[in-house]
Amino acid sequence: MLGFEMFPVSLICFNSRIKFTMGTSPGSSSMPTQVGIAAVAVAFVAVLAMMLGAAAATMVAAVVVVVLGTWWWGGSTEVEPQYSGAKIEGDDVTLDFVKKMMDDFKNQKCLHKRYAFQIVLQMREMLRSQPSLVDINVPDGSHFTVCGDVHGQFYDLINIFELNGLPSEENPYLFNGDFVDRGSFSVEVILTLFALKCMCPSAIYLARGNHESRSMNKIYGFEGEVRSKLSEKFVELFAEVFCCLPLAHVINQKVFVVHGGLFSVDGVKLSDIKAVDRFCEPPEEGLMCELLWSDPQPFPGRGPSKRGVGLSFGADVTRKFLQDNNLDLIVRSHEVKDEGYEIEHDGKLITIFSAPNYCDQMGNKGAYIRFEAPDLKPNIVTFSAVPHPDVKPMAYANNFLRMFQ
Repeated sequence: MLGFEMFPVSLICFNSRIKFTMGTSPGSSSMPTQVGIAAVAVAFVAVLAMMLGAAAATMVAAVVVVVLGTWWWGGSTEVEPQYSGAKIEGDDVTLDFVKKMMDDFKNQKCLHKRYAFQIVLQMREMLRSQPSLVDINVPDGSHFTVCGDVHGQFYDLINIFELNGLPSEENPYLFNGDFVDRGSFSVEVILTLFALKCMCPSAIYLARGNHESRSMNKIYGFEGEVRSKLSEKFVELFAEVFCCLPLAHVINQKVFVVHGGLFSVDGVKLSDIKAVDRFCEPPEEGLMCELLWSDPQPFPGRGPSKRGVGLSFGADVTRKFLQDNNLDLIVRSHEVKDEGYEIEHDGKLITIFSAPNYCDQMGNKGAYIRFEAPDLKPNIVTFSAVPHPDVKPMAYANNFLRMFQ
């Protein structure tokens, strides 16, 4: 588990100079107020565990961590009287708040840091409790939508919701990684997706992509955008939350959804994926790396990756993985496609990409897949890019890369 010990002290702002004393003797130690209150909170949860049992104490602890974390990270960020944007009343993210926040974002207004902290910290606690492979159940007669890369294209994300409806228990979504980078509205995208998940956890599922990592965010714009729109503290916090994102999903035990692709060895079972310790930056090899980075190829067998990370895999590899795990279909993302999607490997693998006119220059369509239970036949919907404010892709990226835009 990632805990308070993971927060770099250099990034925590102790603005208060108030001290309080532990004990009454001249030799008693003193500590900053935040640390003292954190210690009291830990003791409080420990007492609850003895009085109410571990299960009840765990539920209370989650609330305490979010509330204390919001104060710890953003306690010095008071909401100014003149702030007129979206506000979270109490602890719950509501649909009204999400709609107001999205409307503010469309008008290029910022969410107050106080509420951004609350959303991201709540997401961290929620994602920590999930396995690396998440099972999704879609009841008969219901539908489920899978989207691919969004890459900071907020206005195209809003268009998806206008075409297909906002996420809800009756209209659930899975966003299959690469929410951020390249597009210059990545903060708006990630806060919208996180807020929707906080509002209704079963309405939206989020998978990790290869761009949910420190190294990619540092190069391709998200880190710079976070510094510009929020603060340095959020850079660290987002990096930690990205390490909590699940790596793959299975819909009704039949459809395997992953950002990248399959593996350098045969015989990988779903239980192996579920056992991956994902709470780290992506390694350069192994199952986690290949889940995030691999691509299909048109010929059998395996080959080197055109990206230099992961591998390329053929239809025989796809077929063997599906047979070994009693699955029917693989859905993945990770690659821009002219029509927003591509069906490969004898119809057993679909690539879905949801960022139309990628980087304002590719001219591709975007797409999403709508599955209907119980047969889970994929219905692919394509859409075109919509206008956005005149902020160029990679506007917050590494200066060297911007030379080539």
